[in-house]
Amino acid sequence: MATMKDIARIAKVSTSTVSHVINNSRFVSEEIRERVLTVVEQLNYTPSALARSLKVKETQTIGMLVTTSDNPFFAEIVASVEKYCSRNNYNLILCNTDGDQYRLEKNIQTLIQKQVDGLLLMCTESSFQTRAFNLSIPTVIMDWWPTELNADKISENSINGGYLATKALIEKNHRNIAIITGNLKKILAQKRVEGYKKALLEANIPIKEEFIIESHFDFDGGIIGMEKILQLTNRPTAIFACSDTIAIGAYQTAWKYGLSIPNDISIIGYDNIQLAQYLSPPLSTIHQPKNTFAKLAVETLISRIKNNEKTYRTLMVEPRLILRESIKTI
Repeated sequence: MATMKDIARIAKVSTSTVSHVINNSRFVSEEIRERVLTVVEQLNYTPSALARSLKVKETQTIGMLVTTSDNPFFAEIVASVEKYCSRNNYNLILCNTDGDQYRLEKNIQTLIQKQVDGLLLMCTESSFQTRAFNLSIPTVIMDWWPTELNADKISENSINGGYLATKALIEKNHRNIAIITGNLKKILAQKRVEGYKKALLEANIPIKEEFIIESHFDFDGGIIGMEKILQLTNRPTAIFACSDTIAIGAYQTAWKYGLSIPNDISIIGYDNIQLAQYLSPPLSTIHQPKNTFAKLAVETLISRIKNNEKTYRTLMVEPRLILRESIKTI
């Protein structure tokens, strides 16, 4: 493999001159530049990313840690993050803990040891009791993290999202509205319930505690939550599922019991994953702007990497309502 020394010897210039030509770091006469670049082409020289990273103390690499793998929402977020990393000439190293706290801590240490320039952290596990890491590299928390960190935060307005979902059902004349939430130890679950209650109170609809079903943000959570709802003596006419995965599980249970959506029960989800539009019937949902979310996270992290800013920011993206055929007017 050719080196800068080989190029310098053949081009009859110094190694530092070769470096300046390749990195465009200082003026070099056009004659010498052409001579060096001709040799570079002849030798098929490729600069060493490792050597550059040791010199400039940057690896052009971002580490991302996600704590779940079976929710399409997170797969879509990761795809958007990778897109914006690439656009900014950064590589992405993705680590997934699959709900394992030991793997979470090990992966953070591994990413730090690999000298990533910054970290994106996205946690979904409310059961984690993660010790406080003293992270010395730029970090952005996407949505939520179980411990306090000196980091920028990108979040979504879950209160407004919960409000929009419930209001959409109310505007279709539903007054008996249940909610299937994720684990209520998690802040975004609490906020979506808060938005749900806000919409009910605004419409002078009494809040029924038996209609608030705590479950999990996954397909099984929707199955379990819907089973509980169908066992109620006074069944609701509509359900706000706090994620599209919950809604899909609820669809499965409704089918199992021979119920028709929306004729027997209306459902609205949350996240607007790509699959939502292909369900039968297509699922009404709350759209999380995943591209915007990812773009903000990546650009905020790169800004911190390059500028070493002193103050930490909390940025919020706004959800919007997507109406499809899963809600019936009564």
